[in-house]
Amino acid sequence: MQLVTEENITDLAVERWATAKDPRLAELMTALVRHLHDFAREVRLTEAEWMAAMHWLTRTGQISNEKREEFILASDVLGLSMLVVQMNHRLDPAATPATVLGPFHIEGSPELGFGGDMSEGLDGVPLYVHGIVRDLAGDPVPGAVLDVWQADDEGVYEAQLGEVDEARLRAKYTSREDGSYCVRTIAPKGYTIPMDGPVGDLIARTEISHFRPAHIHFLLNVPGYEPLITHLFQEGAEYLDSDVVFGTKQELVVRFEDRDPGPTPDGGTSDRPWIEARYDFVLQPRA
Repeated sequence: MQLVTEENITDLAVERWATAKDPRLAELMTALVRHLHDFAREVRLTEAEWMAAMHWLTRTGQISNEKREEFILASDVLGLSMLVVQMNHRLDPAATPATVLGPFHIEGSPELGFGGDMSEGLDGVPLYVHGIVRDLAGDPVPGAVLDVWQADDEGVYEAQLGEVDEARLRAKYTSREDGSYCVRTIAPKGYTIPMDGPVGDLIARTEISHFRPAHIHFLLNVPGYEPLITHLFQEGAEYLDSDVVFGTKQELVVRFEDRDPGPTPDGGTSDRPWIEARYDFVLQPRA
């Protein structure tokens, strides 16, 4: 019989997890065990603190569902999400940089045509985001699907509203033969991450700002190109330098220009003032 002690428990646990049938799983789990044990020793983890952590993890799982990913939010505010993005998307400097997915992406957004309004029926200043989807050589990429989503003018996603059961402020657009795309929506606002759950409880115990700068999410997954998950941020928006999920990058900050009533980028007209944002997405071909 091998007696377990404080000195040998880590080696014993590593030895057991090293038996995983998949080599990568064995590598991940043995490293996790070592780092977890080192953390517990470094901070001299108490039983009460261990139990509090177990309860926090339990609550995080209980509040999560198909519309709200509290564990992703936890990863975001700890900086882990952006670290993983950076390590796995070392793109050409000329390519549009990637950032975090966030906890509110939903599959199956409705498809809209060029300039289709994904904000129909909602209050807010009309915003047209348009440009070209290109590759590194500058050639247009036709047929690129842009999966777009954002919060409303109160900083809330429909997943946070129990009374909303349909897609809101989210849609899929497809670039035309010349690579052009046009999104019609409303101007986003900076907003706080959800503070009504375990992640919010933890943030509230710190001096960390719980706000995100005004932005719109984009996901482009085009055959033959590296997938791109990114945001566009409004130039001059609050919280650009203190984004709670570490997602801002200078290359993704875009000027939002006020326009008078008149012609719009989709070929139509607006009878009220609107905002224009231009941005060309640059995709990197797969190796």
